Amino acid sequence: MSYRDILVHLDGGDRDPQRIAVGASLVRRFGGRLTGLFARQERYAPSIVAQRASEAFEAAAAESEKQFTAMAAGLPARFWRLSHGEAGHVLAEVSVCARLADLVVLGQHHDGKAAPPELAERVVLESGRPCLIVPAVGEYPVVGDAVMIAWNGGRESTRALHDSLPFLEVASSVEVVSVRQHPNSGTGVPVPPLSILDHLATHGIRVNREVLAAEDIGIMDLLLSRACDQGSDLLVMGAHSTKTLPFRKGAGTRYVLEHMTLPVLMSH
Repeated sequence: MSYRDILVHLDGGDRDPQRIAVGASLVRRFGGRLTGLFARQERYAPSIVAQRASEAFEAAAAESEKQFTAMAAGLPARFWRLSHGEAGHVLAEVSVCARLADLVVLGQHHDGKAAPPELAERVVLESGRPCLIVPAVGEYPVVGDAVMIAWNGGRESTRALHDSLPFLEVASSVEVVSVRQHPNSGTGVPVPPLSILDHLATHGIRVNREVLAAEDIGIMDLLLSRACDQGSDLLVMGAHSTKTLPFRKGAGTRYVLEHMTLPVLMSH
């Protein structure tokens, strides 16, 4: 497995260069191709109603293509754009385009960002692809050299871990953080010696330590605090939908998307 086809979302905002830079660095590391996808929410009411691009939308798309082409120079690259910026169209089409990529680079929402606030969450939950979300502040010249994995043994966590294998196999350090234990059944019957560390070792990945942390400050704050303390440059975690039961199951995913302090790779 490798990230041979990387898609980066662009909206014409001041954080586009950071996402392009991250996508370009990953193409240089893993090979393959970089696709820039321009998709932003339209602000001109008549164009929203008519589902047609306004002059401002067209100008922003042209400027975005120019910027992307310059920053991706020398790499296999292509530029895509949506036909208009009606919010529902943007949310649906970005998710569809993401399904044709190995990895999707998105940006954390922030004030003034010209994209629907729920874009990153929707793409994570609906694209079926691993999504790398870049924070709204800071620069990230290196992503995935010091990786922290949030591991609870669940489906989403398992999906995220395996989707992150290209990062893990070349990382300088990998740490697994668990916030709960899975006790044996208590029947006295021997059970398989399940160990995520043993599984990662078959991929040649050496995990520095496994941490069992208490839940005294909240799981998501704990993860972000631990990542900061360890100097991690990538957090890997499974994403949950608020549409599933229990009702607040997806609250942690949304909390990290709102409070992230480092790039986060999420899968659902």
